[in-house]
Amino acid sequence: MTDLKFEVCVDSIRGIVAARDAGAQRVELCANLVEGGTTPSLGMVLVAREIKNIGLHMMIRPRGGDFLYAPEELVTMETDIATAKSAGVDGFVFGVLDPNGSINVEANRRLIERARPASVTFHRAFDMAPDPFAALETLIELGIERVLTSGSEPTAFEGTDILARLIDKAGDRIIVMPGGGITAKNVERIVKTTGAEEIHFAAMAPVESGMRYRRADMYMGAELRPPEYDRMDTSTQSVATLIAAAGRVGG
Repeated sequence: MTDLKFEVCVDSIRGIVAARDAGAQRVELCANLVEGGTTPSLGMVLVAREIKNIGLHMMIRPRGGDFLYAPEELVTMETDIATAKSAGVDGFVFGVLDPNGSINVEANRRLIERARPASVTFHRAFDMAPDPFAALETLIELGIERVLTSGSEPTAFEGTDILARLIDKAGDRIIVMPGGGITAKNVERIVKTTGAEEIHFAAMAPVESGMRYRRADMYMGAELRPPEYDRMDTSTQSVATLIAAAGRVGG
């Protein structure tokens, strides 16, 4: 399994460095991972592109919630892609659905055309589609290089059977990349069961704030919120541990 590739979902510049130093081939750069990832700022993308020796794919998602976008949201997505292309991003990650949950062919085609010649990954909006095998064929017809999926289940571990069938059906027409809840404890089984050649995962660890003065009675945002003085960031050790665990496959 020496050709197994690893993509790490990150939301910080430090996370990109951590993923690279641990041996990942690529990152998916997002903001707002609490909502599953949204479009990062242009400033973050420009700084990220200065980091060498790791591929940079950028999430294009204007908000959390569903994947049914209004016309102005699609224009925003196109504009974000066009702006980021000038920074030399290697790839874009997006997905648009119809009201019935099927792949929105026209909307995705618009975004794909704007993204070229960069690589395109269709993200886990795929897992919200009613028929993953029909959705797979649609993405192949659109010429998308890669689909990120948990096999239509909440996690890739639960979706291994469907992932294996998707990978078999895809052949060399599109890369089916398992992602969602992949850890060092389950990655070996997921790779063995599915035959995946690329794996997507996050590897976060708590980072305590350096603030000495703290207001325990104050917070930003709604009541359901992350702690003000703690955050999660990508851990080099966590990335390295998962890659090492996956490396046992076939060993």
